[in-house]
Amino acid sequence: MSTVNRPGHNGIRGLTHLDAAGHARMVDVGDKKVTARIAVARGRVLMNPATLVTLLAGGTPKGDVLAAARIAGIMAAKRTAELIPLCHQLALDAVELHFASTEPQALEIEARVRVTGRTGAEMEALTAVAVAGLTVYDMCKALDRGMVLDSVRLAAKSGGQTGEYRREGEIEWHNQM
Repeated sequence: MSTVNRPGHNGIRGLTHLDAAGHARMVDVGDKKVTARIAVARGRVLMNPATLVTLLAGGTPKGDVLAAARIAGIMAAKRTAELIPLCHQLALDAVELHFASTEPQALEIEARVRVTGRTGAEMEALTAVAVAGLTVYDMCKALDRGMVLDSVRLAAKSGGQTGEYRREGEIEWHNQM
């Protein structure tokens, strides 16, 4: 076995999902310590202000958009390993989705994912936000085909070898739905 395939080695140029020859591989996390980990991802759906008012009032033709988006995000987090080829299958401890409207044309989405394991849940949180946003689009497209899923990003994480991370400029949410 080459040194690049040993657990904990950073692969080619620090990319853990590539071996020395540049081939894709699933990272071996078997020797990593089991720790509590949290990942928080955020994104937003930009839309016409009238669409957001209708969505928040529950007046969309397809029903309760936020309830459907919340369930879709949770389901997506649970199935991330089926969508992202080199992700590990995780036994998630919790997945929460929250929504906020801080601007007249934007629905903000936040996913918080908790896991106790050998690898983090960043991809699960990001996937939850993306799929929740796509669900909002699907349920509101009859009102506004110009919506944009925007700024999907990791906002914060804790646990694991790399410890704490908080994206600069991210604030705690207080008035979420």
